[in-house]
Amino acid sequence: MKNIVIVSDTHIPFRAKKLPQQLVEACEKADFIIHAGDWQTLDVYHELAAYAEIDGVTGNVDPWDILEKFGRKKIFTFGQLKIGVVHGDSDRKPTEQQAFDTFVNDDVDIIVFGHSHIPVMREVDGVTLFNPGSPTDKRRQAQFSFGLLEIGDTWELKHVFFDKES
Repeated sequence: MKNIVIVSDTHIPFRAKKLPQQLVEACEKADFIIHAGDWQTLDVYHELAAYAEIDGVTGNVDPWDILEKFGRKKIFTFGQLKIGVVHGDSDRKPTEQQAFDTFVNDDVDIIVFGHSHIPVMREVDGVTLFNPGSPTDKRRQAQFSFGLLEIGDTWELKHVFFDKES
């Protein structure tokens, strides 16, 4: 069984000073972490890398050092499962559409994206679109969130929702 934490839009230190405890606890059990952009600083990468192997993509507010390290689009393969990752920002298209269109010529099972801070999980043309939401900046959402993907003989993808730490 492989446990993967999926996160996006951490926006540290601008929207939060630290990673929330709920996310940290999940990362402590993770085999891999996927970040779908808007890290804001490489410090977030270094902090998450202390828990598990991590990779991801650049978001629209990330500086050049993050763009140089991660790029804008990735495909990860875990056994037979292929996961496309992109931030999803666009001047012309809604976030979900931009994410889907980014991988229209790629054979992926899941498309992970961020940008909107809105948790999404739905299937389009046999592909699961997944936005983990944000663990630090929920905007108009009821709760903060991130994602968990468990891969074994099959795979299970879900959101983890939580309230702000007291």
